[in-house]
Amino acid sequence: MAIAKAERLMNLALCLLGTRRPLSKRELRDSIEAYVEAFGPGNGATGSDDSFNRMFERDKDDLRELGLVIETVESLDGEIGYMARRDSNRLPAITLDAEEAAALGLAAKVWQQARLAGAASGALQKLRAAGLPEDVDPYGSHGALEPRIPVHEAAFEPLMLACRDRRPVAFDYRKATAAHPEQRHVEPWALECWRGHWYLAGWDRDRGAERVFRLSRITGKVRSRGGRYTAEVPDVVTVRETVASWAGEIADRSARIRLRAGAGYPLRAKATSVRELGDGWDELEIPYGHGLDAWLVEFGPDVVVLEPAELRADVVDRLRAVAKG
Repeated sequence: MAIAKAERLMNLALCLLGTRRPLSKRELRDSIEAYVEAFGPGNGATGSDDSFNRMFERDKDDLRELGLVIETVESLDGEIGYMARRDSNRLPAITLDAEEAAALGLAAKVWQQARLAGAASGALQKLRAAGLPEDVDPYGSHGALEPRIPVHEAAFEPLMLACRDRRPVAFDYRKATAAHPEQRHVEPWALECWRGHWYLAGWDRDRGAERVFRLSRITGKVRSRGGRYTAEVPDVVTVRETVASWAGEIADRSARIRLRAGAGYPLRAKATSVRELGDGWDELEIPYGHGLDAWLVEFGPDVVVLEPAELRADVVDRLRAVAKG
C-alpha cells in the first residue's frame, strides 16, 4: 500500500509539474492510472466521486507537505484547476554553516503545537542533509530560557497554509468597535506574533488596501477562495510596524487617565508621570497615539480616561459595542 501511494503521489506531481495549463480534478482522475483503477473514469457516479475527492485532497495535502507549491486556479466558467509551476518549485543549492543550521534548529524548537511539531521535525531532517552537524542538538538544552510561541487561535493553521500556498481566503472578522462580525475577503501575506497576539497582514479585497487582522477577532472558519492574487505581495511585510502604529506605539500627544492602584502595569511602564489620588486610584500621563483607545478598553473598569475628550469618547464607544455583544 505504501508503494502504491508513493507511486500515485509521484504521478500526480509529474502531472501537475508537466502541464502548461491548470488541470481539473476530472482531468487528473482520467490521467492517473491509480485513480482510474480505484474509481474508474470520471463518469459522475456520486459514490466514486466522493471517494476520489477525499483521496485527491489528501494526496494534494501530502504533496504540499513535501514542499510542492500547487496553485489553485479558477477559470472564467468557474471550474477549479490545479498546476505546479516549475519556476515556483525550483530551489537554488542550500549551504549552511554550523551557526546558521543551529539557529534554524533552535527556531524549529519554538513550535510546540502538535500539528507544527511534525513539520518542524521534517524540516530538521532536511537541515541535516543541508549541513546541520550531527553534534548540534536543536532539541537539547540551550539555557534556562526556552523559546515558545503560543498559538491558541483556530484560524492560525489555515491562514498559515494560505500564506504558504498564496491562496485567497474569506473569514468573519469582528472589529473592536463593532457589535457583530462582518465577512472579509483577504489575500494573506504573512503571520507574525506581536506582544503575545497573532496578526495577519494581507490585501483586503473589499477595501482595496493593505490591512492587518488580529487572529483572536476572527470568528468561525477560514474559508479558501479560488483564483490568484490581485495585488502584488511586498518583498518585506511590515506586520509589526503596521500593528504598532494602530496600537498607539507611535505617539505624538499625551493622555491623562485614572488607574486603579495595583492594576495596569503595562500602562504604568509607559507613563511619563504618576500621581497618587487616594481611595485606591492613581493618575497617569501616558503617550497618546492612534489605537490607544483599543488598548485601554482591555483594562476594563480599572481605567478611566480623563482627557483628551476624543479619547474618552472613543473608549466609551468601544465599551458600548462590547456591551451590546
